[in-house]
Amino acid sequence: MASWLVTGGAGYIGAHVVRALEEQGEHAVVLDDLSTGERDRVPASADFVHGSVADVELVRRTLRDRDVEGVIHIAAKKQVGESVDEPLTYYRENVTGIQALLDAVVAEDVRSFVFSSSCATYGMPDTGTVDEDADTRPLSPYGTTKLMGEWMCRDVAAATGLRVVALRYFNVAGAATPELGDPGVFNLIPLAFRELDAGERPKLFGNDYPTPDGTCIRDYVHVADIADAHVAALRDLAGSAGKEPFRVFNVGRGEGSSVLEVLGVVGEVTGLDATPLVVDRRPGDPARIVGRVDRIGTALGWSARYDLHDMVESAWAGWQLRRSPAPTP
Repeated sequence: MASWLVTGGAGYIGAHVVRALEEQGEHAVVLDDLSTGERDRVPASADFVHGSVADVELVRRTLRDRDVEGVIHIAAKKQVGESVDEPLTYYRENVTGIQALLDAVVAEDVRSFVFSSSCATYGMPDTGTVDEDADTRPLSPYGTTKLMGEWMCRDVAAATGLRVVALRYFNVAGAATPELGDPGVFNLIPLAFRELDAGERPKLFGNDYPTPDGTCIRDYVHVADIADAHVAALRDLAGSAGKEPFRVFNVGRGEGSSVLEVLGVVGEVTGLDATPLVVDRRPGDPARIVGRVDRIGTALGWSARYDLHDMVESAWAGWQLRRSPAPTP
């Protein structure tokens, strides 16, 4: 039986992708070093290989032994602030990692490859709504590593029979089920949950931006929709004869929500007072970045199904599960 290799499949986004594949009747093989992933996120029906994408021999053996038809590459370090402090770590993990993975994929003649990229490749765009042809001027080493990964995929695809789809995510949130909730506390919604749990007001970094309510606007997309986009990309690659060997798609809802709007929904869902504490702006935060998503809709037939309330409500369910004490045996 042919399989799909998911690198980082024990992580937040990766586990959702594995779940979506299995729901579509596909077989997943998860490769994860568990540096941030959790083994119990991998379903028993999927194969699990403990290791790094940088281990070329392990990856080659896995591709051969598990009859892998295509690869979804999600494994990466992904914290913007951390990448500024530790750029070499990000270049080693993200850039050297995809180089090694592509070495193995080409050597084993795997033809389909989905790369998890990011809207961080755009940096601070001149326009608040960006399509895939917009200039890419990342502001952080993290964004640069994602752009370099796209370049490597593009060049390898041009030189070999590899077919690649790169997916530029916007702001990912929510959970398909509570147990798959985001374990990290780095983004607006989980940060707000943590502050509210501590009896504090959520922080709002600047309220004087040139937007209707003065706060930054972002394109939020449910992680289950992100997972479905990966499955759509793989299905398209399986029948992509005659198409461009390398394609890039934005993955978002195509509409923006301000920080105040998000915190308003957080208050509605949690029943807590989410009135924010306004603090200074963070350097490098664009006022507005929202993705145009008509291209992925036309090419892959994908569109987001979930709205902001769905994201916050499902994220809150996951947050409550993770903070609950384990039952006594």
